[in-house]
Order: sequence, then structure tokens, then C-alpha cells
Amino acid sequence: MKIFYDIQKLTSEYKNIAVALGMFDGVHIGHQSIINRAVELAKKIDGTSAVFTFQNHPLSLLSIERENNLGLPKMIGDRKSRRDILKKLGIDLLIEIPFTREFSIISTLNFVTLLKENLSPRYVVTGSNFTFGHRGAGDQKMLREYGQQFGFEAVICQTIVRDGKNVSSTRIRRLISEGNLAKANEFLGREFSYRSTVVHGFERGRTIGFPTANLEISSKRVMLPIGVYAVKVLHDSKIYQGIGNIGNNPTFEEKIPSRIEVYIDNFSGDLYGQEIEVSFVEKMRDEKKFSNIDELKSQLQND
Repeated sequence: MKIFYDIQKLTSEYKNIAVALGMFDGVHIGHQSIINRAVELAKKIDGTSAVFTFQNHPLSLLSIERENNLGLPKMIGDRKSRRDILKKLGIDLLIEIPFTREFSIISTLNFVTLLKENLSPRYVVTGSNFTFGHRGAGDQKMLREYGQQFGFEAVICQTIVRDGKNVSSTRIRRLISEGNLAKANEFLGREFSYRSTVVHGFERGRTIGFPTANLEISSKRVMLPIGVYAVKVLHDSKIYQGIGNIGNNPTFEEKIPSRIEVYIDNFSGDLYGQEIEVSFVEKMRDEKKFSNIDELKSQLQND
């Protein structure tokens, strides 16, 4: 998958483009249906499948300009994870531009002109709630009309519905923060994960036979509630089983911000400064304060 950070830097080698438009935070099953459609259409015309998205969430700019009235949603995934998923889905070309003030005031006509001049798409694929242009003035009807004018077909994908409600990033954020991991994983189409660099902790786990990798939780990311989870750990292209604790180590009465401590089964080695990805499979139990270290060790062995 080729990545561009400026749509105007694309070369003429890309032909017959089917482009999916959207933020695609989390790349959940609704997003996947849009992206898969773009891939299918590109194959149909022996062309190029593409995603046109932003490096930063539009609200990261708009909430500041509107005195934070909108609020900034916490992200489900990071850009690297999004790129990895898009690659697995078969996307050939990713255009990932910064959302700037200049872009936020672009007219609907200028937005479509930008697509036409730099991509010349055969298909423009979106979700049913996609809007474009300044203050989201453009809708499905307008996109179809522009398609007739600029020579592309607007393909509008229907929203995926589960349990009588639309699958959306907003809904998934709420499921994660409330601890409904099973439903969040169902809507994501995979296990909710968190990727970060391993940092130094107090190394108490090592002294009791359960060395852990410590990850700081970014304030910009949505996270599960405090508790102990069965996890999978991806490191250096290998997957390990493990136990992940989200919390504050109540047994040792620490008052540090929440973090993730991961015990990786059948792993030995130094992970400090290295990146790992932790995928949450299911919750095992709540975090608990133990009377002594032996009681803690016994519980960890049971886990």
C-alpha cells in the first residue's frame, strides 16, 4: 500500500481509481463495508483502490475554533493501526492529509474539484451519513449530482445495523468505556487493541515471578475500565497469550495515572523501548487489593 500525505503529490501512474472517503476511526465493520466496496469496484475495472482520509480528527481543529463546544472524541485506534488494517483489506493507495483550517472552509465544489484534478476517480464510495465541504454542506444528493458533472459514480453504502442501532465509532467508544468488550469487538470486527512503547515501571512483577511490560495510556485514546483482561500481545510479528491489568496497583497503594501492565506468557527478553500491541480478548475479573504479596501471587497464578 502506497501512502501519500499530500493529495497533490500523486503521480499519473494511478488509473481507474475507486476511492473511499471518511475518517475511519477504528475501521469498524461499517467502515469495512465501505472500504471493501471500493476494493471490489477497483478490481472490477482493473483499477486502483484508495482511501482519502485525515491524519487528525476534524474536531481536533473545529472544537478549538468553536471554544470546545463540540468536544474532541477519544480515538479508538491510532494512525499506524488504521494503516495496517487498510492494507489487510486490500487498499492500494492511502491519501492521509492533515485537516487544516484552510481545508475546513473548502467549498463543496472545490472539494470535488480537488478529487477530480488529483485522482480522477471512477467511483467515490462513502457511508450514508458522509458530508463534505464547509460545515458539512455536501450530502449524498449533492455528491451524486457532482458525480454526473465530474464523471464519477457516487456509491453510497448503507449503514450497518446491529441490535436495532447503527454501528458507529461513537457507539463503539461508549461500549469500550463502559466495559462491554464483547460487543465492542463484535462491532470492530476484531479485538480492541492498544499499541504503545514499553516503559519502565517499578519492576515488582519481576521480583514475584510475573514480569510485566508497562504501557502508558494516552489521554487521547478511549480505554476499557480498570480490571484484569485476557489479552494477546503482538511483538516482532509474533503473537503471545497474556494477562493485561488496567489500573493503579491497589495492593501497593500507588496513585499513578492508569496504565496497562501486561504479563506475557512464554516470553523472555527485554522489551523496554520497544513497541507492542495488546489486543483485549475478554475481561477476567475486577482489579483487587490483596492483603499480601503471597495472596497476589496466588491470584496471578490462577489467572
